[in-house]
Amino acid sequence: MFAQAQRSGDLALDAKVALLKKADFYPDSPARVRAIETHMSWVFLTDRHAYKLKKPVRYPYLDFSSLGARERYCREECRLNRRLAPGVYLEVVPLGIDEADTPRLGGDGRVVEWLVKMRRLPEDRMLDRLIKAHLLTPRDVEPVAAVLVEFYREATPIALDARTHRARFSATIARNRDILAAPHYELPAERVRTVHETLLRHLESASGTFDRRVREGRIVEGHGDLRPEHVCLETRPIIFDRLEFNPDLRIIDPVDELSFLSMECERLGAVFVRDVLFDAYVRTTGDLPPEALVNFYMVHRACLRARLAALHIADAPRSRWPHWLAVAADYLGIAARYCDRLAGTAAGAPRH
Repeated sequence: MFAQAQRSGDLALDAKVALLKKADFYPDSPARVRAIETHMSWVFLTDRHAYKLKKPVRYPYLDFSSLGARERYCREECRLNRRLAPGVYLEVVPLGIDEADTPRLGGDGRVVEWLVKMRRLPEDRMLDRLIKAHLLTPRDVEPVAAVLVEFYREATPIALDARTHRARFSATIARNRDILAAPHYELPAERVRTVHETLLRHLESASGTFDRRVREGRIVEGHGDLRPEHVCLETRPIIFDRLEFNPDLRIIDPVDELSFLSMECERLGAVFVRDVLFDAYVRTTGDLPPEALVNFYMVHRACLRARLAALHIADAPRSRWPHWLAVAADYLGIAARYCDRLAGTAAGAPRH
């Protein structure tokens, strides 16, 4: 994996970031600006809004390296997120340079960057914050489950080949295994091997389960990155940051997404989220997924998160390497625990 930075127009990325960190650069003159850097973007929080700038990077699974691509994906992000986050994604805003060679946010001028402008959400109502503060209750999760289940119920089934569906899992499992087995990540080699062998064996032995998911029309276009930090518990729950840069990553079994969110919530300390989500899903859709399938998805997601954490050391400063390697080890440990559950559930048994 590699990242390729480039200049756009007359402003390099660091110059754009410096401008967007200044409160007087914004038309509404906020009191302050807080900048947050992520793997693929910069987010600038003002008093009332959030502005997201996509970094000019390229990876095997995305390409933001051109100005045109960043504009396209900004617009796609707004389009995709309006269904689950109504009233949050406001517009795509240009950063331009006017005739006097003065950079301006919005308005006329030669565009050198594009940003997604959003309504700023209350940080103290984010699902991950509530879990960490021990403030989340099962009743709080019920509206989130209702929004998600309705979203999946309305989604159009995706037509795909069952064998191709399984092959995609097999390829991802092998990629996760090969990356996590690299010695420089210092992860327990036997655990890496055992977890991924368990996943591959189950994928083969329960192939009929995966094929039925396809035949029954269970595969839909979902969120793509359903984590607690992307859920805000306002009066009507807001589920944001739907993955825009690779549509293949949104083609998913809803049970997979709900398992992913359940796993992440359990990692933070809210074990009960799983039952609330799946009770609502089964009640509304009539789809009773096998317990083994749920556990398979949880193991698989934990391994994927371990891989993504480990890969951060390719871009992170050396001082942050211990953090990311510890996160990778944590997720691998979670995967091993779910493997024990997977081994204890019959391949075709329903949830209880």
